[in-house]
Amino acid sequence: MRAAWITSLDGPESVTIRETAEPAADPAAVRIDVAAAGLTFPDVLLTRGEYQYKPELPFVPGAEVAGVVRTAPADSGFVPGQRVAAFPSFGGFAEVVDVTPGMVFALPDRLSFAEGCALPMNYLTMHFALTRRASLRPGETVLVHGAAGGIGTAALQLLRAYGARSIAVVSSAEKAAVAKAAGADDVVTADGFREQVAALSGGAGVDMVVDPVGGERFTDSLRSLAPGGRLLVIGFASGEIPQVRVNRLLLNNIDVVGVAWGAYVSKQPQYPREQWLELLPLLEAGQLIPPVGTVYPLTDAPLALADMAERRTMGRSVLRLADW
Repeated sequence: MRAAWITSLDGPESVTIRETAEPAADPAAVRIDVAAAGLTFPDVLLTRGEYQYKPELPFVPGAEVAGVVRTAPADSGFVPGQRVAAFPSFGGFAEVVDVTPGMVFALPDRLSFAEGCALPMNYLTMHFALTRRASLRPGETVLVHGAAGGIGTAALQLLRAYGARSIAVVSSAEKAAVAKAAGADDVVTADGFREQVAALSGGAGVDMVVDPVGGERFTDSLRSLAPGGRLLVIGFASGEIPQVRVNRLLLNNIDVVGVAWGAYVSKQPQYPREQWLELLPLLEAGQLIPPVGTVYPLTDAPLALADMAERRTMGRSVLRLADW
């Protein structure tokens, strides 16, 4: 099989495409012939050795795939030939991958493989963030940073499905169009977003901030919260981990809430399947459809990761590993 390997920690250019043997059979796993693999920001961090998990070199990155079941345990609920999305954690940038059954999900026919591979990490993370960590209520107003990216568009679609108002933060007109298509009620620019949010909210502020970016926006995000608001820390795409002056939390009774879906799932392995069952009606109704951006051939994996690292991407970037 072909696979994209990280061979050194020198950034996206360290990724090479190699022919390699298929993994040894694992009778407890679902073996998937991969049609498409989704690229995520952790894949970029892995190429630099900056992610919290540091596999031994060389290794195959890729946390999200969609494809067709080749073999599955009898008690897994899956059968050969079934279309699925899956979360292998690592190894997804390969033509064949084995995945624990609890991280494999039936893919509705209305969704393509490209859309399917863009679902598990971002949509399950945002479902966890909004329902378990932040207790979102209908009618609340939520500010979404990085709104044209994978986490951002997942947040916007879920917020609309759950009856909340969303304000998207973007850095260009093209990204504003992506955010609007994903369901944003209002769009503001990253430069001066605090003042724009104040104007849109009549000075009241927002009930929640979704922040996968971090960095210098963090303080103004806290200042954009209404009393009793919550800021969800989902990642640090800016590369800078902000510091919190806790007096700001005290004065307005606001919360900074960590969102680590992977850490939660490691102790609650049944949870992703429960989440998928909750999301399935929205998927089948067409309310959750990942906006696919650029589709790259597997051989362009280094370019795809470099584009993501330089924030040249909009929507979800996808690697094509088979014809579809």
